[in-house]
Amino acid sequence: MSQTITLSAAAEASIAVSTASAVSGSHRLHLRLEGALMLVFGVVVWRQLGGSWGWFAACFLVPDITLAGYLAGPRVGAWLYNLGHSLIGPAMIAALGASANQPNLLLPAALWLAHIGFDRMAGYGLKAVSGFRDTHLGRL
Repeated sequence: MSQTITLSAAAEASIAVSTASAVSGSHRLHLRLEGALMLVFGVVVWRQLGGSWGWFAACFLVPDITLAGYLAGPRVGAWLYNLGHSLIGPAMIAALGASANQPNLLLPAALWLAHIGFDRMAGYGLKAVSGFRDTHLGRL
């Protein structure tokens, strides 16, 4: 049995806007390669600082807790996901660690950066409020 799903004009416009603003072609490849480099850089920093690989594995997916925001709807979900998957958080922690001469703060920043890099490399970009599948790297 087939079902027909109709979208409201607002939903169609939201999808059109979100996919129109997504990157494509060589730009998308470039951003995914950037993600791979973020992953490598995070792993190298973790290794250089002597971080435990057990802790790395155990905490690697911690930023994905932000996915729980989607239980409150796409707007809250996108906002929380983007908060946990933008470079702002790891950059602030790294800057705090460097300025306060607290290299132990560089470990969570490196792990967080590696997670974001992995997600971007895999094509999971920052989310649009139109839905989880709409990202700045294109539609999943």
